[in-house]
Amino acid sequence: MVAHHGAELERRREAEAAQAAELIARFVAAARESGPAPVPLRARSYTGHTYRTSLRGWYLDPARTLAVSEAGQYYSLLVPASARAWLTGADPVPAPARLIIGEGARDGESIPLATVLERLLTRSG
Repeated sequence: MVAHHGAELERRREAEAAQAAELIARFVAAARESGPAPVPLRARSYTGHTYRTSLRGWYLDPARTLAVSEAGQYYSLLVPASARAWLTGADPVPAPARLIIGEGARDGESIPLATVLERLLTRSG
């Protein structure tokens, strides 16, 4: 029974990630065609230090902790503090996107990914 629930949860997460990836792919295509232009993305440590990355893309939240790259990958830009990152830059790892950004956060701090992407496109025009 527990194994069945675990497999079902994993199946739902994979389906959600696939839907989110499709939304992101459509956003990237639209942004390339009519803006907004991608910007260099910076990572931030939990202690507040910022680090350059090799990524360009679009920030999804005002705190600039979530982003989509030009390649259509979803990133959390929060990274551990590191002297190496300070010297050579941070190397965030892409993660599966969620359909609701901030899900599980305090009330009022979650928003559908589709809404965020649409707002980014309409601000540029």
